[in-house]
Amino acid sequence: MTVATPSTVEPSEPASAQSTGVTVGRPSAIWVLIAGVLGLAAAATLTVEKIEILINPDYVPSCSINPVLSCGSVMITPQASVFGFPNSLIGIVGFTVVLVTGVLALTNVDLPRWYWTGLAVGSFLGVVFVHWLAWESLYSIGALCPYCMVVWAVTIPLFVVATSIASRAAASNGVVRVLHTWRWSLVALWFTGVLLLILVRFWDYWSTLL
Repeated sequence: MTVATPSTVEPSEPASAQSTGVTVGRPSAIWVLIAGVLGLAAAATLTVEKIEILINPDYVPSCSINPVLSCGSVMITPQASVFGFPNSLIGIVGFTVVLVTGVLALTNVDLPRWYWTGLAVGSFLGVVFVHWLAWESLYSIGALCPYCMVVWAVTIPLFVVATSIASRAAASNGVVRVLHTWRWSLVALWFTGVLLLILVRFWDYWSTLL
């Protein structure tokens, strides 16, 4: 006699549960790509300018515009080579990853959530680093590097976008939902704060231009 046994076949999981990738909206993908392009271009240009200074100490970088906006004054400081080599080399590596990520996201490649979490963590470290450099530029060096400021300008929104993508699993959390809703307003306030610091710090110079 044949005894019926319970079926050991599990019901299939929904497609969304089986998928390990994260679908990124086109606007977010475009922004990641733009951040990668601008950041990589700025980092590469800084590296070329640094090489020119090493070859010829009298070389005047293209971004040395006036006493305040002066890459040359920044490049020769210890802060420009925190780890023993030009900071821009870190930017070349980091923004190359960001650029490739933007291309993959724009071509609808669903990267795993852990990847976006890693990008969010990496961009957070970048935010901390550029804010330290900004503080040093304002209050220790007394000059600003325009190409460095491009890196500052793309790193902050990149962190916001990467964090927004990585935190989708926690979208039901009230705090996360509020932060996601107001993320661009927070970025605008962030930029406003940095611009005010620059305005106040160098007001003696800016006022002569009025």
